[in-house]
Amino acid sequence: MIEKKAKIIATLGPSIFSSSKLKKLVDLGVDAFRINFSHNTKDISKIINKIRKIEKNKNKKIALIADLQGIKLRIGSIKNCNQNIKYNQKFTFDTNKTLGNLNRVNFPYPNILKKIKIGNKILIDDGKYSFVVIKKNKNSITTVCKSHNCSIKDNKSIHIPNFDMPFSKLTSKDKKDIKTAKNLGCNWIALSYLQNEKLIHETRKLINKDIGIISKIENKHALKNITQIINATDAIMIARGDLAIDIGHSEVPKVQLSLIKKCSQLSKSVIVATQMLESMIENNSATRAEINDVATAIFQGADAVMLSAETAIGQFPTQAVTTMSKTIISTEMYKKKHIEDFKNSIKAEKDPVKSILLSVKDIAYNPDVKAVIVFSNSGKSAKLVSAMRPAVKILTISPNINICRQVSLLWGVQSINSRDANGWKDMMNISREIIKKIKFIKKNDFVIITAGLPFGKAGMTNMIRLYKVGA
Repeated sequence: MIEKKAKIIATLGPSIFSSSKLKKLVDLGVDAFRINFSHNTKDISKIINKIRKIEKNKNKKIALIADLQGIKLRIGSIKNCNQNIKYNQKFTFDTNKTLGNLNRVNFPYPNILKKIKIGNKILIDDGKYSFVVIKKNKNSITTVCKSHNCSIKDNKSIHIPNFDMPFSKLTSKDKKDIKTAKNLGCNWIALSYLQNEKLIHETRKLINKDIGIISKIENKHALKNITQIINATDAIMIARGDLAIDIGHSEVPKVQLSLIKKCSQLSKSVIVATQMLESMIENNSATRAEINDVATAIFQGADAVMLSAETAIGQFPTQAVTTMSKTIISTEMYKKKHIEDFKNSIKAEKDPVKSILLSVKDIAYNPDVKAVIVFSNSGKSAKLVSAMRPAVKILTISPNINICRQVSLLWGVQSINSRDANGWKDMMNISREIIKKIKFIKKNDFVIITAGLPFGKAGMTNMIRLYKVGA
């Protein structure tokens, strides 16, 4: 069976909560599960226990991503959970906490309400429905609905184009959710709606060293500060839904390509997300445009692609994962045949570690080399090797199970939890033990082994060895 190198993230939700569904998705190619903290996570620990049992039985490390709500604005609750608003109908957003109705709804952000101006657009439900502000009062704004077939539902998102949000710190909910994520054993924290690197630094102080940070790029402020964000974070997620609302749908394709290239140059992982196979929420097959969208992300060099509602509430989660997995494999096979066209643009610059790992990439193009074995206590070496995109599988060995789970999200990485090496000879013994268990590595094949000396010191990769199996 051909294995893919780009990874698949599936969002947890009622459609896949059963053990059988979770197991099926892992079998089909899911490498990580996303927990959306914008929704109720009361019983999520039970689901995670199921995932960890599957992980043990399959001997496959599975990453857990805690996706924080951030500063995403939402309207209040609505009578009967849904109201149909007519085109050109007047509609009020106010600070009244009572149930909304056909004429009004709660806007629970008085500080923002004060700064909204006449003429501003108010977009509801990820930009589906548009309202224009025509009047302001102390605790309310009056708008006119500019969408046909407008259906306002409970707690849907609010977006105000060209509006500077007065937020730059973690919310109290986010801080609480970070504690929960740590207790649940999550391996990644995804930050929503950050505008600069400050939120990343704040989060670092609250998490363990074996938890990675994913910065979601979903507004023009983040794009203005993108270099600082990429340098400060461990990975980025191109959250194309909210990003499209903020910068315009036509701008997203070029931004996606630009961000993937920049992450490649800076040796950082990138996830492409939102509406990848949106039609499969209600249909058992994807459109050609959606399949092409997934393939494009892989061609461009994405480490991972993510399914959201497709797996969380969709009617066909297994079919969606199957479609995504087949598309990734097909695309990667084409890339392998045309490898010269897709070599990345990473430069060593003045970093000696990068220089060593670039040598690893070049050696790995030899057809007799079957794998790169990376000894990594912190995960940094695994991240750098993955970013180099070697032509062979990356076997990452770490004594830290959480690091194993974290790096399993990275392109081309298979992580293995093993004892810590006490020295050079012990490292070689561990390598031989692992090679014996790997079916695709045969006698007389070559394996690249890389590690840092002295052992146990993070970020010190300074050694490579070309090892001939059985010699």
